[in-house]
Amino acid sequence: MARPSRKDEILQAALACFTEHGVDATTIEMIRDRSGASIGSLYHHFGNKERIIAALYLAGTAQYADLLQRGFAEAGSAEACVKLLVTSYIDWVVANPDWARFILHSRSRVEAGELGDVLREANREHFARILAALAEYRRQGLFRSLPDDCFASVVIGPTQDLARNWLAGRTQSELGECRELLAQIAWESVKGGG
Repeated sequence: MARPSRKDEILQAALACFTEHGVDATTIEMIRDRSGASIGSLYHHFGNKERIIAALYLAGTAQYADLLQRGFAEAGSAEACVKLLVTSYIDWVVANPDWARFILHSRSRVEAGELGDVLREANREHFARILAALAEYRRQGLFRSLPDDCFASVVIGPTQDLARNWLAGRTQSELGECRELLAQIAWESVKGGG
């Protein structure tokens, strides 16, 4: 396995600090101390704390997007693609709960910041890749007719809601144990025909 880059080490140190102290209470100095990087290195890679926040957010969502794209390459049916949207999300959240919690609570901050346009473009591209992966199945009528944004909410909405509650410690169910159930519910909610 490749050694993490200095930039990745800084991001992981930032995540640890944000998790322990909160985003607002974390300082550049705390991230520097945790990562072992110099202030010059931090500023070279990111420029400021807000850019670290945005970079960490974008890196996490990119990891999920990559996981999903690799899965689409192997999925051979409309059902497999829909279930993949749910299972990939759950798999990433369960493997990265602190990062998922950070993403959940930081979206509006990143959108309002100087890299908000980068986030919006990344989300637009991610959504376009999902729609492209499903396009032929939609043309074949294998999904019920729903507007694109509604389709996405129906598929992933219940999973995101349970994940949000699981991350906050408000569920009795383990998120990973609900993986197949939520994937099946998503499929049944959007499949076309009889």
